[in-house]
Amino acid sequence: EAFECGAIINPDNVRAQVEGAIIQGLGGALYESVRFANGRILNPGFDGYRVPRFLDLPRIETVLLDRRDLPSVGAGETPILAIAPAIANAVFHATGRRLRAMPLAPDGMVAL
Repeated sequence: EAFECGAIINPDNVRAQVEGAIIQGLGGALYESVRFANGRILNPGFDGYRVPRFLDLPRIETVLLDRRDLPSVGAGETPILAIAPAIANAVFHATGRRLRAMPLAPDGMVAL
């Protein structure tokens, strides 16, 4: 993941922000799902709500593009936006099938 947000004041914080957004994006794309029945949430706690764990994560290599010629702007969590579409497109290119609901796995991929 390469990331640019102008002049970088605190690279450790920017790296943590970017990698956290990637992990959150992986969670939303692959695991997280609120289940409902009869108007009630079936998984209101973390014991029934799946989020990524360390063993679920790939190695993340973050390259920060420090643009001293630009003003510093907030890093935010913009990397989260690309994760689900990238995974969905990878599945499409590998299988020819579009997954259009999240989480994209495992139930959606088992049927492939």
